[in-house]
Parts: sequence; structure tokens; C-alpha cells
Amino acid sequence: MRCREVEGLWDDIRGDCTKSLKEAVTSHLRACPPCQELYEEYEGVAYCLSCLPQPEPSCNLTKRVVEHIATIKGMKAPIVLSAVTTPLGRLFVGFKENRIAYVGFDTGEAPESVRKRIETRLRRPVVAGEAPAWLQPTLDRFFATWKLDDRVVDISDLTPFEQAALRATALIPPGEVRSYAWVATQIGRPKAARAVGRVMARNPLPLLFPCHRVVDSSGGLHNYFYGLDMKARLLKMEGYRG
Repeated sequence: MRCREVEGLWDDIRGDCTKSLKEAVTSHLRACPPCQELYEEYEGVAYCLSCLPQPEPSCNLTKRVVEHIATIKGMKAPIVLSAVTTPLGRLFVGFKENRIAYVGFDTGEAPESVRKRIETRLRRPVVAGEAPAWLQPTLDRFFATWKLDDRVVDISDLTPFEQAALRATALIPPGEVRSYAWVATQIGRPKAARAVGRVMARNPLPLLFPCHRVVDSSGGLHNYFYGLDMKARLLKMEGYRG
């Protein structure tokens, strides 16, 4: 377990989580002084926040608080989450300034659950906001070509291995598929097909980094976060005839 993973799990271990997870995090903290120091600061802030009186309801209170916290040294700027309409239906799109950091289908899940999942995956605060003017034309261009413009995406919050695996998927032409082993070989890690599969399963930018074009060694569609029917639909829209 790495320091970055432990930091992302602090909220989980303060609430209800498995005994094994709590023990793993606790074991890391015992052996890692830097994490101990950060955890003590985190707990101190959490305690102070719990002592504050409940604020009056405000439609933009959360956004204002997160934006203020983001100005504090060392804090990450938030991802702004909005909803847009596409040929595939309604999508949630998260962006940082003028680059897209998250894409997800609207499956009817509660917005709060979507927000928490993004924050857990990218370890960055998320706030609701309006879609900027450049977002819809950018997505329209993608659905017209099914090709990624690397300049419009931001995967800097991911590990180097995750970034490499996702960038490899963008090399697969629309309407074609490649195996997990192909992706692993493409990034110089030929024995890491299983790890590539985990990256695909947690891809924060499906569609743009087309993990739906990655299949198992037999050509089977294998898995997809939004279901195999959606994976098959996407490939058919691109012209795949497998």
C-alpha cells in the first residue's frame, strides 16, 4: 500500500469499512512517519469541522467552501462537474479549467454518489457547475470522429502506469479492438495484462480513452463498467463487425 493510496482511504477508515482495510491502513501509518504527520493534521481538521455549527442552507455553499479551501497552500483545485447531452444520452463531465478530467454516463445514480466516486478515484474535490462554452463543441467533434484530441483531456491525477495504459487505448483505431496483453506490450509491460484490466475498469475518461476497444485474448468483450450491452453498442457505432 502506497502513501497516495492511504491518503485516499482516510475518509473510509473514519467511517464504516472492512476490518482488513482498516488494519492495512493502520499498519502503513505505524511504519510511515510522513503519513502519520499528515493523518494527525487531517484528524485535527476533521475534529474542528465537526465542532462548527450547522450553516444556513445555501445553493452554492458547498462550491464556495471548496473553492476557498482550494486556495489554501497545498490543496488541489476542484473538478467542476456538469451534465451534457450527447448521441449516447446524458453524460456527467468533470473539467479543470479547459480540460476534461472525468466522463461518466448518467445511469440515474444520485449526484452525491457520483461526486463521491469521482473524489475517491481522482483524490480531488468536486463541485457542481455550468458547462463551459467550449465543452459541447469538443464532445461533438469527438462523436463525429471517435478520435481523441489529447489537448482537451487531463489525466495528471493518475499514476504513470495508468496514464500510459489509457494513452495506449487511444492508439486503437475506431471500429477495431485490441487485447489487454496488447496494451501491456504497447507500454513496455508485457506481463502486466491483468493490471491493465484493472486500469480499464477504473478509467475516469471512458469514451475519450476508449477502454471499450480493449477485449480479452479470445476476442470476447469481457467486462465494461457500464455493462457489456453498452460496450457492444459503442463498438457497433464505431463500425466494429466482430
